[in-house]
Amino acid sequence: MSVTANGPAGAPTVLLAAPRSFCAGVERAIAVVEQLLDQRGGPVYVRKQIVHNTHVVADLQARGAVFVEELDAVPAGATVVFSAHGVSPAVRTEAAERGLEVIDATCPLVTKVHAEARRFATRGDTVILIGHAGHEEVEGTLGEAPDRTVLVQNVDDVAALEIADPSRVSYLTQTTLAADETTEIVDALRARFPALRGPGSDDICYATTNRQDALTAIAEESDLVLVVGSTNSSNSVRLVELARRHGTPSYLIDDADGIRPEWLDGVRVVGLTAGASAPPRLVDAVIAALEQLSRIAGGRPLTVIERETTRETVYFTLPPAVRRS
Repeated sequence: MSVTANGPAGAPTVLLAAPRSFCAGVERAIAVVEQLLDQRGGPVYVRKQIVHNTHVVADLQARGAVFVEELDAVPAGATVVFSAHGVSPAVRTEAAERGLEVIDATCPLVTKVHAEARRFATRGDTVILIGHAGHEEVEGTLGEAPDRTVLVQNVDDVAALEIADPSRVSYLTQTTLAADETTEIVDALRARFPALRGPGSDDICYATTNRQDALTAIAEESDLVLVVGSTNSSNSVRLVELARRHGTPSYLIDDADGIRPEWLDGVRVVGLTAGASAPPRLVDAVIAALEQLSRIAGGRPLTVIERETTRETVYFTLPPAVRRS
């Protein structure tokens, strides 16, 4: 593979996908906790991880955030933040019953899916949710209309569906899925249920799609793809899978310490990206680590080339309770 059009012959090259790292929903959720800590001090209770990244969670814990699995770990009458992934109505009801002050950091694009679930169920449809079982976003969406919603994870699940009224069926998707695989599932649903209706606009969020498109633009030119993100980050895992579907070896790493030198044997071009919940500083640290490994191996300095496929300008306002005056 030649990279002489992009960098000096013989120099190791990093193709840096853009967009990458934080999206607007993640930035908003983190800012909610940071503002509460600044305004009120610790502890600030957060149900589940505010976003799925170990470094973000550790940083906020060090500042006074307390992450809990369920609301029974929050003192009665305290303030609790709901994570970016959203919660079910049952969780909201429990918070109200315990007198908790709720600050909702749910990503607005997840809130959109919840509203669609309620609307589709109210009009009498069976709602088919495409997503991954156990993911917090999926649990919250299922809770909007649990008696009328069924979960499918793949095409095989579609084949096994039994729907009471096939003429009244709608579908929704988790916001962090792989676009190409989701299309296959939707096509299978349409083949089984010709009357299938869906959302007015795609549920897979702009940031997930943009990061997948940016990775696609570099994957086939790369000998190896590294994705910065935590193992419970759905959109990060989807990026690894996408690179592999393009025939390129790919690994998910939480940070630079996750790089294994043997992965780089014979590699001249490293594709690099980060999931939407991974801090940009972690990408910078990976580049520095790759530079160091190259020098140790006696190679030339890295050539870093950013490939930007689109420019993101989305911004979500903070909840009124934490906005600065």
